[in-house]
Amino acid sequence: MARTAAPLFPFFFLLLSSTSPAAAQKNRLGRTPQMGWNSWNHFGCKIDEVIIRKIADAMVDTGLAKLGYEHVNLDDCWAAHDRDSQGNLAANGTTFPSGMRALADYVHGKGLKLGVYGDAGLRTCSRIQPGSLGYEDQDARTLAAWGIDYLKYDNCNNQNISPLTRYNRMSEALMNSGRDVFFSLCEWGVDDPATWAGSFANSWRTTEDIKNTWESMTDNADKNDKWAPYAGPGGWNDPDMLEVGNGGMTIEENRCHFSIWALVKAPLIIGCDVSSMSPETKDILSNQNVIAVNQGRVTSPKWSCEKLKMVLSFTDSSLDKLGVQGRKVQQDGELEVWAGRLSRGRVALVLWNRGPAEASITASWSNIGLNQSAVVDAHDLWTDEVTSSVQGNLTNKMDSHACKMYVLTPK
Repeated sequence: MARTAAPLFPFFFLLLSSTSPAAAQKNRLGRTPQMGWNSWNHFGCKIDEVIIRKIADAMVDTGLAKLGYEHVNLDDCWAAHDRDSQGNLAANGTTFPSGMRALADYVHGKGLKLGVYGDAGLRTCSRIQPGSLGYEDQDARTLAAWGIDYLKYDNCNNQNISPLTRYNRMSEALMNSGRDVFFSLCEWGVDDPATWAGSFANSWRTTEDIKNTWESMTDNADKNDKWAPYAGPGGWNDPDMLEVGNGGMTIEENRCHFSIWALVKAPLIIGCDVSSMSPETKDILSNQNVIAVNQGRVTSPKWSCEKLKMVLSFTDSSLDKLGVQGRKVQQDGELEVWAGRLSRGRVALVLWNRGPAEASITASWSNIGLNQSAVVDAHDLWTDEVTSSVQGNLTNKMDSHACKMYVLTPK
């Protein structure tokens, strides 16, 4: 028997119609959530320039770059233990003997962008490399000279100085560096960065580090949910990087992970080894329908002309220019409905069975921002099938730890 989950927001239609208060960074970057790859979830500290070049090659060869995954980001452990004689950051001479400028040139030559990791403290979290506290201007100039396009900025060894002070200093330094650098603030949500980071960061972590488990992924999704009103073009809530393809979750669990991250306008930063990913992992990360909800665009569709016309009605360039973060809107135990408003009256919808057994979930129009009398076409973003003339609610049965994702278009 289908179960209609209780609404979490009695006036959800008003919530969906609200305009995000997030302030766009002056650098005008991040108009949609960032997409790319980061080294930490799979490689940890075991990175070198051979691996990074191999990843850059794979981003292009697998077609991920064409889908919008443009950032190749080094996490902790890329730099030398100490600064050079002039006080500058330097690459680890053993693992990155060619240096950061040469690596940036290689990545740029692939049509991609290179990012690095830093810390708003005396040392990074690994303590292997220096932090940038007190060196913000100097380090920003160094990154700009190397051609760095992205900075993930962590929160370790921070001397108990206010995060607003520390992160604003680096933001201003990047703005004055002469290069546009995407600023990804990684404060772990300790001091509620969603409430203050929008004026100087392009994204901000709202949670602790994700782990390669279903429990960690779902927990981060829940913790990120409350900050939805603060996200929008130029500044995004970040529940941490994707674990899709790292082996800790089933295919269905990975599909749910990717669906929810896309719906809530989270950064889509891949965390697996894309040079050796399975076909199933590639299929999840390459789903153009789901990416379009996150990014508000179509990415090189391969369908027939007749089918393309049908799908374009759901995923054209105006699909999600609003940048409204989707939210959990209904819940009955571990059976959930998440939804977010799209342009032209459309709604993105995820039915999510987080429970231990197969179950049916019903999403009621009144809880997802549609008039109860509305008739919609429901596009299943994973099967690519369209169900026409659905009215009042949508019901589907799912296995344990599985989901369904749709775009609903009023007729």
